[in-house]
Amino acid sequence: MSILINKDTRLLVQGITGREGFFHSARMMRYGTNVVAGVTPGKGGEWVFDGKVPVFDTVKRGVEVTGANCSVIFVPARFAADAILESAEAMIPLIVCITEGIPVSDMMKVQHFVEQKKVRLIGPNCPGLLTPGECNVGIIPGQIADAGHVGIVSRSGTLTYEVLYALKLNDMGVSTCVGIGGDPIKGTDFIDTLAMFEDDPQTERVVIIGEIGGSDEERAAEFIRSRMTKPVVGFIAGKTAPPGKRMGHAGAIVEGGEGLAIDKISALQEAGVKVADHPDQIPSLLS
Repeated sequence: MSILINKDTRLLVQGITGREGFFHSARMMRYGTNVVAGVTPGKGGEWVFDGKVPVFDTVKRGVEVTGANCSVIFVPARFAADAILESAEAMIPLIVCITEGIPVSDMMKVQHFVEQKKVRLIGPNCPGLLTPGECNVGIIPGQIADAGHVGIVSRSGTLTYEVLYALKLNDMGVSTCVGIGGDPIKGTDFIDTLAMFEDDPQTERVVIIGEIGGSDEERAAEFIRSRMTKPVVGFIAGKTAPPGKRMGHAGAIVEGGEGLAIDKISALQEAGVKVADHPDQIPSLLS
């Protein structure tokens, strides 16, 4: 098994005719992902990739015709919130938003709507998901991971790639990798993903990759302490970040003495998590 995506995922790409959407759609298809539809308003009726993928004006129509059960969003920030709302209105069970720079005020409205519709959002500002050997939704390079039994959940895209490759070099495979994104307002969080890994028989061990800012890691630590039975290894980025300076993600900022790396590391360690000093230490801690 895996979580969230697998060989049965039928993917719809919002923004498929744009530069980013087209490039990553081609890459996902080469990996084996079943891209069944694209959406670009005003270009409905066209086909892309040598007539393999139809383009629709709306998500609703794309779902009706193709049975898509997952969408991935590659549209500019000013349109991305509406793109999420459109997929949620069409009742797509899993929505993945790669776009960064969506205003917090827009995401607050989106989060409320998504919760009402009872659909799952990954992101925004995330690298997406990868179930090695089965499905790739987003921008994670599929060749840097093998299939296996380690689940990964991460706030950081770049560190996700480092850890995936470190595991591959040490002959460790991955069940599913979930990049939840680093924005302060997002859909699926650490606890949501940890709970799915805990229930997934394919996942035997879990890696959690966090960063400075907010209190998501501390809440995750409490969940791990009280609910997780599987071993968890962690890494926290940003130990040397100066207070008040955003590092990478919109949510990665230490303010008012909160969101410090040392506090996150302490919380995880108290929950029984082995915390690596560097990403390349993670494979040895999993052994």
